[in-house]
Amino acid sequence: MPLRPAARLAGLSPRRRGLLAVIALVVVALAVGGVLLAGRGSNTPGDPAASRPSYVLLVPGYGGSTTALSQLAARIRPTGRTATVVPLAGNGTGDLQVQARVLNGYVNQALRDGSGPVTVIGYSAGGVVAWLWDADFRAAGKVRRFITLGSPLHGANLAALGEAFVPGECPTACQQLVPGSALLTALQDSPAGRPPWLSLWTTDDQVVQPPDSARLAGAVNVPLQSVCPGVSIQHGQLPTDPLVVGIVLRSLSSNTVSAPLPGQCHSLQALGSR
Repeated sequence: MPLRPAARLAGLSPRRRGLLAVIALVVVALAVGGVLLAGRGSNTPGDPAASRPSYVLLVPGYGGSTTALSQLAARIRPTGRTATVVPLAGNGTGDLQVQARVLNGYVNQALRDGSGPVTVIGYSAGGVVAWLWDADFRAAGKVRRFITLGSPLHGANLAALGEAFVPGECPTACQQLVPGSALLTALQDSPAGRPPWLSLWTTDDQVVQPPDSARLAGAVNVPLQSVCPGVSIQHGQLPTDPLVVGIVLRSLSSNTVSAPLPGQCHSLQALGSR
């Protein structure tokens, strides 16, 4: 449900405020976790690495559930690409920088296995992990593109609520996802140059609030309702919704990252439903 201003909670007892915050964090752990192009440097058309198949690495959100992303990976594999869901350290609630190091290991392994520059898909907080990886381990030719789904790149108000009322129940990743946290501030100040980036989100999102926390300077930013006006997609549906799957599959088949147009709504939904 939508967040209420903190002032609305002032009349509740401390115990009841704490209970509400715990419930909010449970919602984050379930929904955000998913229970419910050319790159930089030498990654150019003339580079042999750019012509090799691009492995796809999918990064879960807060809570670390791989269920929804496993379904998306299963839709990607018939295109001939290797798609791997990255299991995160600390059940997806630990330090996001540690999670970025885990992702780095999977990127390096994919390259050793013969992948060209990889594609990284980050769901929810997994998009913040992808951004951290890019900021901390940037290297020419390692990544072809980023795709993020409903990612709180500027933080989430639910995390702020949990940290304010029950800090003991707000793990490290929760604290780092508070708007204005030291980690998010450092990311905002990191160099803007990055591989092509497609950021998708839904205006119906009740977990990542505000939904346009997913907007990133320099990325191709796409609220899904700009493609299919009136479409209803909740946060937990992002990895499996036909429109999102269609956009992801179309992006993987293209050498560039571009925003889908409203006229493509039905064809993208059909592609994602096959």
